[in-house]
Amino acid sequence: MGVELLDLSVPITTGMPVYPGDPEVEAAPALTAARDGVNVLRLHMGSQTGTHVDAPFHVDDALPRLDELPLTRFTGPAVVMDARGLPPRAPIPPDALPPGLRPGDVLVIATGWSQHWGTGGYLAHPYPAPETAEAIVAAGVRTVAVDALSVDRTPPPGAEEFSLAAHRVLCGAGAVVAENLTGLDRLVAAQDAGCSIEVSLFPIALADADGAPVRAVARVDDRAVLV
Repeated sequence: MGVELLDLSVPITTGMPVYPGDPEVEAAPALTAARDGVNVLRLHMGSQTGTHVDAPFHVDDALPRLDELPLTRFTGPAVVMDARGLPPRAPIPPDALPPGLRPGDVLVIATGWSQHWGTGGYLAHPYPAPETAEAIVAAGVRTVAVDALSVDRTPPPGAEEFSLAAHRVLCGAGAVVAENLTGLDRLVAAQDAGCSIEVSLFPIALADADGAPVRAVARVDDRAVLV
């Protein structure tokens, strides 16, 4: 295989799933080649649409905004945590973390929940417990990505409970959080096969923003395995 690039992003489409209360998404033609000579889309969406990153500012006005973060925060060698098989809304404990996490690593949490994308079950994802977020920060990791709607528990529809415990731990340490990745089973398999994996999560350059959509891409290299 050599080097392969894997797209880990969900497409942005009209009516796509969003976090409860976030702006709904609409993508519609603003100009058309037939009428105007060019095709241009009109987009209506929130900063947390689809596969996106949260800047620390997302949870606290005093924390860094998206354009205040170094680009190194959005890319790096990936370490994949296989958290698949957990029941709905289960907290992910600290002992599930891979050993040997180091500063500069991108921790990719594979819950398997992307298979529920577009269904009501997507809201019932597992999530890192607050003490797991604390262990991630203690290891020096400042970039965390997950194939779920949030790194915190998403309340059931109609419930009043709400917590941003993991967000506050991670963002309070200056970390960025990427959510709504998809297809992480491929990264679990690549890591198990001994491949090296790098992940890029570069956001749209929105000024003063709390976050932005990203094109999440993994670079998988099996050449070290083959020699």
